[in-house]
Amino acid sequence: MEKRSGQVLLVWGLLVVAANLRASLTGVGPLLDRVQADLGLAPAVAGLLNTLPLLAFVVLSPMVPRLAARWGAERLLGGALVVLTLGIALRWVPVAAGLFGGTVLIGAGIAVGNVLLPSLIKRDFPAKVGLLTSAYATVMGGVAAVASGVAVPVSEVAPGGWYTALGCWVVFALAGVLLWAPQVRAPRGGAQPLRAHRLPWGSGLAWAVTAFMGLQSLGFYVVVTWLPQVFQDSGVGAAAAGWLLFVFQAVAVVTGLAVPAALRRARDQRALAAICSAVMLVGYLGLFAVPGWALLWSVVLGLGGGACLVLALAFMSMRAQDAAEAGALSAMAQSIGYLLAAVGPVAFGLLHTVSSGWRVPIMLMCVAAAVQTLVALVAGRGTVRVPIATPAGR
Repeated sequence: MEKRSGQVLLVWGLLVVAANLRASLTGVGPLLDRVQADLGLAPAVAGLLNTLPLLAFVVLSPMVPRLAARWGAERLLGGALVVLTLGIALRWVPVAAGLFGGTVLIGAGIAVGNVLLPSLIKRDFPAKVGLLTSAYATVMGGVAAVASGVAVPVSEVAPGGWYTALGCWVVFALAGVLLWAPQVRAPRGGAQPLRAHRLPWGSGLAWAVTAFMGLQSLGFYVVVTWLPQVFQDSGVGAAAAGWLLFVFQAVAVVTGLAVPAALRRARDQRALAAICSAVMLVGYLGLFAVPGWALLWSVVLGLGGGACLVLALAFMSMRAQDAAEAGALSAMAQSIGYLLAAVGPVAFGLLHTVSSGWRVPIMLMCVAAAVQTLVALVAGRGTVRVPIATPAGR
């Protein structure tokens, strides 16, 4: 009974951590025009608000397995939540330095959570990887969707405007710190500590998983950063554009819930990953051809994006033999993958500036989705495992 209650508490803790991994990022896109106007930022500089966290992911992700092996995964994740909380609070300070400095801290905290959640699920719930991955992706995406939808309304009624709309998520972060505290004080007694493994740089399958992770992340961060602006330039109001971004993420959440059932029925994930990536391609092509059909393309992009996110996260556990290998693959996939994703918002903004429109940057996303469809045929291969021969340091 005590063991079961401990597992329930751990699951709740993991889900609350997941709730904090995107909301502080997705609320930026709907407010980007106001941020630019108030601070006098160029589009490429404004794009850094969602690129800086990705760069933090790139730098810190490879370090996480070693840090977890040294300090303990539970303690490291608790410290990351504290850093995340400080970053959100710092963004509430009404100066540009607070906004960008807080964004860097937010990226550092989220980077640790991104890497550790797949490995903790593999360690503590090896028979429920698909179910719990879908659950935490659903919570992460659901809270992120709400953050997008309420960003503009909160900024219009709350004292402090958009500063408050970005800073109010500190309440969620504090809740995460409190609910994870029991794991920091008393890590699960029967759980093996995470060992540090070398990252699988020599594995072709690992590179395919990394590319899939990077391409779907590139799409997600471009959409949450710039889709409201694309819609506004097509005649949609600012608040409505924020809610359309909510629709994209809400549909993604619902789609992600269906992935575990599909994973159980399929012998491998190649067809599922390729089809979902192709759906993303259809959404970008529609946005290119008929941008005025904003609601339809928000739904289509959500259908493909939600499933691709869950698959990318699940691949990190499914392609590894144990928690240590899952941590190493997760670190590699998220470091290199987010380096690719980090280019997205800035490149999209620069292409918009250079071409004086959205058609060229949207065509770039069409190419990225087409490449992702091909990569899916390798990353989704059955029971093939990533070879990681020896622990780091041996």
